[in-house]
Amino acid sequence: MNSNKPIGIFDSGLGGLSICRAVKGMLPDEDIIYFADTHYAPYGSKSKKTITERAESIIQFLIAKDCKLIIIACNTATVTTIKMLRLKYAIPIIGIEPGIKPASLNSKKGVIGVLATEQTLKSDSFHTLKAQYSSSVTINVQACPDFVNLVESTNHESSIAIDTAESYIRPLLAAGCDQIVLGCTHFSFLMSAIRLAVGNQAEIIDTAVPVAEEVKRKLQQLQISNQKNLSGVAKFWTSGDVTMATPAVSQLWGQAVTLSYAQP
Repeated sequence: MNSNKPIGIFDSGLGGLSICRAVKGMLPDEDIIYFADTHYAPYGSKSKKTITERAESIIQFLIAKDCKLIIIACNTATVTTIKMLRLKYAIPIIGIEPGIKPASLNSKKGVIGVLATEQTLKSDSFHTLKAQYSSSVTINVQACPDFVNLVESTNHESSIAIDTAESYIRPLLAAGCDQIVLGCTHFSFLMSAIRLAVGNQAEIIDTAVPVAEEVKRKLQQLQISNQKNLSGVAKFWTSGDVTMATPAVSQLWGQAVTLSYAQP
């Protein structure tokens, strides 16, 4: 495989840009194609059938764009589809799942909390993951239906975001959680609000950097790391309204971007 091909990354919307930024920071020479499926966002409230159909369509789109590796930068899509996608497609696929393992290892009280979308918390994969560690720690879960919309509307640093984070996190802290797991890539952009709500009562577990480290390891293992020694280029696509999405993508990415439309 040509090592100079791009890495494909997709999410239901803009939350996966947190993974995109972590990958770019760790692997600056790599080209990236990011697809935001904003027309169908959020995945957290969609059926398993819809999520699976969208994931397959986007995988095919990224393969057609000549990607060498694909990251599912969405907890909901990962827990719902990754096993099937890995069986169906030869391209390396890296997913993301809530960081229950590191939280359980780090917990002093033996009580951890998971913030996630409703679909992630309902999924068989999440229940399997939770069951692996339930014997060693008590795992409290909290569905956060408003978090994704706060990020998509770039209201993630507003007073509403602070109040919403407080309402979701207060029950977890009251239950004695000393580890708070961010179970959705959108939630990384709410870190300021989440930190205010958590204070010094718990540690926050985000998975963006571990995912980037896994991408680096996989590229090296397969010997497909970029060999150009040039700064990589990031290209952005969406299934939604380009005009509406461009300011939000630019803000979350940290610089002005050109956003293209596609409907896989």
